[in-house]
Amino acid sequence: MLLYGWVGVSMRYMIDFSYSGWNFYGYQKQPLKRTIQGEIEGVLTSINGGDKVIIYSSGRTDAKVNAYHQVAHFDLNKKIPENKLKMALNSYLPNDIYINDVRIVDSSFHARYMVKSKTYEYKINIGTYNPMIRTFTYYHKYKLNVEKMKEALKYFVGTHDFTTFVCAEDKRTDKVRTIYSSDLSFKDNIITIKFTGNGFLKYQVRNMVGLLIKIGEEKIFLEEIPNLFKKKDRRCKFNCAPAEGLSLVEVNYK
Repeated sequence: MLLYGWVGVSMRYMIDFSYSGWNFYGYQKQPLKRTIQGEIEGVLTSINGGDKVIIYSSGRTDAKVNAYHQVAHFDLNKKIPENKLKMALNSYLPNDIYINDVRIVDSSFHARYMVKSKTYEYKINIGTYNPMIRTFTYYHKYKLNVEKMKEALKYFVGTHDFTTFVCAEDKRTDKVRTIYSSDLSFKDNIITIKFTGNGFLKYQVRNMVGLLIKIGEEKIFLEEIPNLFKKKDRRCKFNCAPAEGLSLVEVNYK
C-alpha cells in the first residue's frame, strides 16, 4: 500500500474507532484468529511500508463485545496528514471496523495508562426476539422487575473491592475499583444499563449485570448485595451476562 508522507519522522497517532464484535474473537491479537487488533495492525503495517506497527489500546474487549468509541495509539516512521490516514484506514479495513478520528499526539501519550474513566453500556431485550439487534443486545426471555434493578445500581457506585464480580482468570491482586456513576433506562422493552468508572476488571461489568438480572427476576434480594461484596467469592448465585449485550461507549482522558 502506497501512502505518501514525510519519511524518516517518527510520529505518534491516536485513533478513535468503532467496531461490531460479533464476528471477532475479541480485541486482542491471537494466532490464526480474527481480532480487531490484528485487522488494524495489518493495515497500518502496509501503510508503514511493511515495517511492523503495534497498536496500544485503552483496554481489551472480549469476543462479541462492541465499541462505539475505543481508543488506541501507535507510532509510524512517517508523518501522514490525519485526514489522509483516516481515509486510508477506512478504505482497507473490513466494514465491521470504522475509524472515527485520527490525531497526531505527543510522544508521551499512552492510550491505556492515561485513561481517567471509561463508560460501558449493556442492553437487554425483554420484549419479542429481534434478530436485527442480536449483535448488540442480549435477549432475555423473561420479564424483569426494572424498578428493583434500578434500586440495586446504588450498591455499585463508589469505591469497592469487586472480587465477587471478577473472572477467576484475572490474576491481578488489586481488585478495588471506583464506579463514578450508574444509570438504567427502559424504553420499548429494551433495558439500557450504563457504568462509568476509573477502570474495569475482566468480566466485571457482565457479572454486575448478571447480578442485576437475578435481582430483576427476584431470585436475589436487594439486602443480599452488601454480603455478596463481602464474600469476595465469584462462586455466588448469579451468572455472567452474555457478551453480545456489552459495548464500550466512551474513553475519557480529561
